[in-house]
Amino acid sequence: MVVFLLVLVVVLALLGGVHWYVWRRLVRDVTAPGGLPRRLGTAAVVVLPLLSLAALVSARAGVPFRLQQVIAWPGQMWLAVLLYLVLALVVGEAVRPLLRARLARRAPAATAAPAPAPVVPEAAPVPAAAAAEPRAETVVGTPVPDGPEAPAAAAAPETPADVSRRLFVSRVVGGTAAAVALGTVGYGTYGVLRGPRVKRVTVPLAKLPRAAHGYRIAVVSDVHLGPILGRAHTQRIVDAVNSAQPDLIAVVGDLVDGTVENLGSAAEPLARLRARHGSFFVTGNHEYFSGADAWVDHVRELGLRPLRNERLEIAAGFDLAGVDDVAGESEGRGPDFVRALGDRDRARAAVLLAHQPIVVHDAVRHGVDLQLSGHTHGGQLWPGNLLAELANPTVAGLERYGDTQLYVSRGAGAWGPPVRVGAPSDITVVQLASKQA
Repeated sequence: MVVFLLVLVVVLALLGGVHWYVWRRLVRDVTAPGGLPRRLGTAAVVVLPLLSLAALVSARAGVPFRLQQVIAWPGQMWLAVLLYLVLALVVGEAVRPLLRARLARRAPAATAAPAPAPVVPEAAPVPAAAAAEPRAETVVGTPVPDGPEAPAAAAAPETPADVSRRLFVSRVVGGTAAAVALGTVGYGTYGVLRGPRVKRVTVPLAKLPRAAHGYRIAVVSDVHLGPILGRAHTQRIVDAVNSAQPDLIAVVGDLVDGTVENLGSAAEPLARLRARHGSFFVTGNHEYFSGADAWVDHVRELGLRPLRNERLEIAAGFDLAGVDDVAGESEGRGPDFVRALGDRDRARAAVLLAHQPIVVHDAVRHGVDLQLSGHTHGGQLWPGNLLAELANPTVAGLERYGDTQLYVSRGAGAWGPPVRVGAPSDITVVQLASKQA
């Protein structure tokens, strides 16, 4: 509990510092004190992070779903805009002094007025008697120190031209940063809302029989139905999958961010998925935040077969297995590789559905030929891929671990803000290839 509180304090302090920096560069430095633009900008920098916090905790706090939908858009979108605002402003810090120096060089030189001749005060006459007596010299006017040190020159005051240049540079840098951030987020949002694109990957398997050569598995991961992505997004995914005409469909977790009560209707288009050998489902970590057992029952009603630490033989000539997500260990339903793969015939090729790539080492030990996963989103928001690389053996694409190949999809939706930058959403059709063909 103490560690959690310390982390919370650090996170809140970091967010507070980031928002102060944004306020300083985009509000204080570019607006007049007391004016309406400054008041509106300050209010926005206060309200937007509060909406983001509310959007993140509203579901777990039991907020009515309609209200979740209202606050989700501004709250979640601000998180994405904030990321790219800060990145752009940091780059702008390097540009700012260069731009000011360039403007200063191009400014016309001011004509300096000749300095007035110094006025030497007239000394009072000294009587002869007094002149004979040694005493300190008295001068009418400003006292002059006796020592060799002269008074330090006062710093030159900032001229109106300096103020004007500073304001101009702040507005150029701030406006450019805002345009870059909004443009980046806008394009990333369009990429999510238009629906995932279908990509194709060929994976050769040494044990795959010739009869299964060319077998197509559509991999769908990380849809994240919730307050923002709903029924229309599910329909786009179903249409894309069906257009690819796969032999089998694998939904590999993180289908939802919410309860069956709130999102059951959003998932209904999944009942229209079509594949020769059916559709299959394994849980992801977000199912355990949303009522995993209820969702397993619901997807079964929609025609998908859940694979909960179990295996079946596909008529084409390979084994298909699925394991529960590691997040299920908190409920006593984590991945059980012995149950799913322990007694199988290792002469047959095995394809494993597992949400998180991190279980690939268990897959290697159990002789899996191909593991299909998601979870990473490919980083979703650059440079998030750098963080994802620290926690996952593979962030996206196909890689080999011993005799096991791992394919990780970037996912068909988005978690949090419906934005992707540098990691486009996808549905992958994995085409199996037999080396005997």
